[in-house]
Amino acid sequence: MEIIRSVKEMQAVAESERRRGRRIAFVPTMGYFHEGHLNLMRVGRKQGDSLAVSIYVNPAQFAPNEDFEAYPRDFNRDRSLAKDVGVDWLFSPDNREMYPEGYQTTVEVRGITDTLCGFSRPHFFRGVTTVCTKLFHIVKPHVTVFGRKDFQQYVTIKKMVLDLNMDIEVIGMQTTRETDGLAMSSRNIYLKPEERKSALSLIRSLRLAEELYETGERDTDHILAAVREFITGHPYVKIDYAQVCATATMQNISRIDQEAVLALAVWVGKTRLIDNHVFGEPLDI
Repeated sequence: MEIIRSVKEMQAVAESERRRGRRIAFVPTMGYFHEGHLNLMRVGRKQGDSLAVSIYVNPAQFAPNEDFEAYPRDFNRDRSLAKDVGVDWLFSPDNREMYPEGYQTTVEVRGITDTLCGFSRPHFFRGVTTVCTKLFHIVKPHVTVFGRKDFQQYVTIKKMVLDLNMDIEVIGMQTTRETDGLAMSSRNIYLKPEERKSALSLIRSLRLAEELYETGERDTDHILAAVREFITGHPYVKIDYAQVCATATMQNISRIDQEAVLALAVWVGKTRLIDNHVFGEPLDI
């Protein structure tokens, strides 16, 4: 496995690979790998002749009061895990490489980013779409793999790739979960032992919503009322949002008469957790 720090070096390696007719798969990450990241890499390994993974904690998607400085990092551990999975290139640039002095350009996807995390964290998606555009130009992948835990991010990247005519296939993978159902996240380490039980209110409320859907309930107000009541019945929690949206537009809907996703963002103590469920899909937990 080759570790690459320079944008120009990564571009040169990728261009050489493309000229040889080899297919490049790419998994962008902020590091501190867990099994969810590794599952994305395993899929990427099967999708391409070469597999690139980036580690970059992108400052552009953090607000001043968020956890950019505290975000967990362990490069040596990540390097070992990536090598074991079969990653070919680990691209880990610094901020000077990604945002050189005088940098002024951003990429923004409107509409589908107006709700959910786009409303509560208005800086977030512009940072994500900007850095992903840059990474796609640097790594030059044929296919990229994203987790669907952040469903809105996945839809946003797909829309950006479509709108900007990027010749990249975007694959979305189901959320990887702990044995108790908690969605895997690098931020789970923030949870105190007494908060962990309350964190399970997210997955359990998704199960509740799916049960209501399976019995014929289609009114989103009724489903959301049950979800919110269940979550707030636990200590240490505060709901940021709980909304049912059309998967194509990420806009709120009042009835589930199209493919829809229940998206959650919940503060458990000082830790903000997200999760989601597309109605009608299995919850294999």
